[in-house]
Amino acid sequence: MKTLLTLVLAFALTAAGALADAPKTVIHFITVAFKADATPAQIQAALDGAQKLPIQYKGILRVWTKALKVQNLDEAKVKKTHVIAMEFADEAALAAYADSDAQKKWYELYIPIRQQSTTFDVTN
Repeated sequence: MKTLLTLVLAFALTAAGALADAPKTVIHFITVAFKADATPAQIQAALDGAQKLPIQYKGILRVWTKALKVQNLDEAKVKKTHVIAMEFADEAALAAYADSDAQKKWYELYIPIRQQSTTFDVTN
């Protein structure tokens, strides 16, 4: 019994430590359906532009654009084909990104070919 209590206490302390050490970054997910007439070159330019955002905006730490799996509901009227994930330093960096010069520059490539998108912001 003493061993079991020791194990439970050790697990609880480890779990509490893991939560305390959890990153405070924010992951901004964008699922995208591009317009039917968007060319592969235009789509690639938008994805490449997203990849350049960490250089252009200090609050973005990383960007991912290579979708390994995309799931759509069968009844979805517009099927999403791509996902872009951006890691922001914190919630303040995400908030300040809105209408920033970096966002406006990327939007010049992205918005004209975007049919529909959905965003999710996640943190610990």
